[in-house]
Amino acid sequence: MRPHYQFWPRRLPQAITPPATSLWDNLAVSALRYPDKPALAFFGETLGYRVLADGAQRMAACLHSLGVRRGDRVLLCMQNCPQLVLAHFAILRANAVVVPVNPMNRAEELKHYITDPDARVAITTADLAPELARASNALAPGQRLAHLVVTQFTDAFDAAAAGGDAPPPAWHEWLCTVHALPALDGGQVHRWADALACGQAPPPLEVGPEDLALLPYTSGTTGLPKGCMHPHRSIMHNAVAGSLWGTGSPETVALAVVPMFHITGMVSVMHTAIYLGATLVVMPRWDRELAGRLISRWRVTSWTNIPTMVIDLLGSPNFARYDLSSLVYIGGGGAAMPQAVAQRLLEQYGLQYAEGYGLTETAAPSHSNPPDRPKQQCLGIPFMGTDARVVDTETLQELPVGEQGEIVVRGPEVFEGYWKQPQATAAAFMELEGQRFFRTGDLGHMDAEGYFFLTDRLKRMINASGFKVWPAEVEALMFRHPAIQEACVIGTRDSYRGESVKAVVVLRTSHADTSEQQIIDWCREHMAVYKVPRSVQFVTALPKSGSGKVMWRALQESENP
Repeated sequence: MRPHYQFWPRRLPQAITPPATSLWDNLAVSALRYPDKPALAFFGETLGYRVLADGAQRMAACLHSLGVRRGDRVLLCMQNCPQLVLAHFAILRANAVVVPVNPMNRAEELKHYITDPDARVAITTADLAPELARASNALAPGQRLAHLVVTQFTDAFDAAAAGGDAPPPAWHEWLCTVHALPALDGGQVHRWADALACGQAPPPLEVGPEDLALLPYTSGTTGLPKGCMHPHRSIMHNAVAGSLWGTGSPETVALAVVPMFHITGMVSVMHTAIYLGATLVVMPRWDRELAGRLISRWRVTSWTNIPTMVIDLLGSPNFARYDLSSLVYIGGGGAAMPQAVAQRLLEQYGLQYAEGYGLTETAAPSHSNPPDRPKQQCLGIPFMGTDARVVDTETLQELPVGEQGEIVVRGPEVFEGYWKQPQATAAAFMELEGQRFFRTGDLGHMDAEGYFFLTDRLKRMINASGFKVWPAEVEALMFRHPAIQEACVIGTRDSYRGESVKAVVVLRTSHADTSEQQIIDWCREHMAVYKVPRSVQFVTALPKSGSGKVMWRALQESENP
């Protein structure tokens, strides 16, 4: 008996038996149960469960007509909007695999997401379509996308919406402009409305729990991002477990503001809500005034977030106008919630912020704080059906309570392995007591009550407002700049974001007049904005070991002693 079970919520089972069905069946069942209930709310428009499921069926039929077959990978690149949810379930209904892509990625980064999963079809919004087309057009003919389905944001709401239902003024041009469709070399571009009007029948549903459902990508210490293979059953487990853990019901109203292309928003928000038959109030990006209005108007009961969102909302000069009394669950992860902010939530609003912990490889939570007994600045206890240990990084033997080591995890939510990466997969797992455990690469310890705490990282990673930035990936992109001879990316402390990205750069002698701002501007053109260095330091040489390897840790420690 692990120590945390003595503090396990009495209302909850310690393990569950998830439905032995596909993820598509969750939407199909909710549509049968609650046909007219709002599944999605978006700038004054609502989409009922029956309409959502019917639209997903028609989109699945369109994908099948474009040649998508069982097990094929389909790119989905969008900010939060109703079309993302519909397209996600349409891909699953077409017996295919969702490849969720961060919409902040630029063409140079997007090439890998096309070629590595061998994707031939992508679905995106019109503001992002030119970047995807640019990436595809730059590839060899046999690697390019064959089809690109493009939606305008206004396919889901009325651009003339006014008052509290309208997008923030700063977003109006972005959301309401109807963008021209790009040219796709060797392929076809399809309008969303045309795809939804497909008159064919979708293919028979053939996939089940063991079939591949999601291929989200995660970066690491070296090389390009790796696809994490998640079958329907691993996502199903955490969707069902998450609904129980957060005291969910069909009457749940969840604020969907964490990105649903990211594993947390995808599983803990979207899939959990669809399984429940709950209502998702969708925000495409964070805006504290819009969030305050939506929580108040829709009587939001559940809000999964990153701590910087809560800090920002509490700092609004209009905060007193907003009504948070409907919230019964508030929690999240990605970064530690400052103790003072958590205490304010508790004292002023009676809300206990429940932090959680997980990775793309664990379908979001592998640990979570019990909502009725959370600890502040703590990862929580192992999730339902999950076994977690702390092991010595050298011997891989379990360590006693309180000692720091690597956190390892075993459970039904753990992925199958990395796509096309058998060696990386083998290195990511270890055996303990005859069982296969996933090595998280994070250092932590467990207290006497079985709660886990994060203390450091084995992996070289920067956490900027909950976005994981992998220095090796940023460096690989920066080396393409003609002025850069060498670059080393490190994290620097940031009072608001937690950490920010800093690049230590050696310039080529032929480009000695290059400025810091020029490097930053180039990075903005070639990589997602959260990866872009906020500062650049020029040096004559990088510190290196006797074998010639850059000593990034020395630079990191000198930056944050």
